[in-house]
Amino acid sequence: MGRSSKDKRDIYYRLAKEEGWRARSAFKLLQLDEEYHLFQGVSRAVDLCAAPGSWSQVLSRKLKGEDPKNADIKIVAVDLQAMAPLPGVIQIQGDITKVSTAQEIIHHFEGQPADLVVCDGAPDVTGLHDIDEYIQAQLLLAALNITTHVLKKGGTFVAKIFRGKDVTLLYSQLKIFFPDVTCAKPRSSRNSSIEAFAVCRNYSPPEGYVPNMSNPLLDHCYDVDFNQLEGPNRVIVPFLACGDLSAYDSDRTYPLQLDPEKEYTYVPPTQPPIRPAYEEACFLKKHNLLTKEQGPHSQMPEQGASNFPLEAEVIDALEELSVQHKSQD
Repeated sequence: MGRSSKDKRDIYYRLAKEEGWRARSAFKLLQLDEEYHLFQGVSRAVDLCAAPGSWSQVLSRKLKGEDPKNADIKIVAVDLQAMAPLPGVIQIQGDITKVSTAQEIIHHFEGQPADLVVCDGAPDVTGLHDIDEYIQAQLLLAALNITTHVLKKGGTFVAKIFRGKDVTLLYSQLKIFFPDVTCAKPRSSRNSSIEAFAVCRNYSPPEGYVPNMSNPLLDHCYDVDFNQLEGPNRVIVPFLACGDLSAYDSDRTYPLQLDPEKEYTYVPPTQPPIRPAYEEACFLKKHNLLTKEQGPHSQMPEQGASNFPLEAEVIDALEELSVQHKSQD
């Protein structure tokens, strides 16, 4: 499989590289903005779970334009992972479930709350939809919780959700804080994916509500029949598809030669990931130090041999990786 094969299979991956975006997800935020005008009147924005930084790039280009040093516009990006620097974006490597992270965000805004909070975070999916939906819902509520600390009244919150049987529960939880909540799916989001985005506008916390990280809205008891679409209290979540109908189809395969007057040239990714979670596994695999699984027809190892690498070898390899990290810092 050549380097260009993914350029054929994923048109938005290819366009992201050609336009200098760090990830294809940049188009999702751009298409949401086309529909909802998210950036109108925004001078302070927060990007939660920001790595690798494509949404922060969109915020910077849309809000700061050609002047990344514009001091009137402040953008703060937060993630547990390290992220390559971006012009005009303040980065915090921290935990969104910690009060200290919320305080640091407000500090960078000089005591002022944010106009817009976005979150494109998601767990590493397992393929088991019920589990993935549950974990994503917990991440969304954690993002909502820190948002209640940093967002101004009347502000906007945009976050990724996985649409499943409990989407009405999430919708009702968000409606506690936002009178206007819509479930939106950008055209650049694959139809085969259960991914969508909750667009929550006009932040209006309940009277007397005090943000509290130790009570993050996760443990509230709900009626087991809450999600049944029946009876006078049924809830139907508003859903909107975003993006121009003439835009590219994210599920379609396109030829490499899109423009007959312009020859196709492979473009490498804009910014490789910095110390991703899978780096350690890749390093061990490269050095042949991962445990080898025995198949039903595989030969038994010779006497004295083992399918398990020696613990000392693994430790030495990980120490070598740590030395490489220190030399890069």
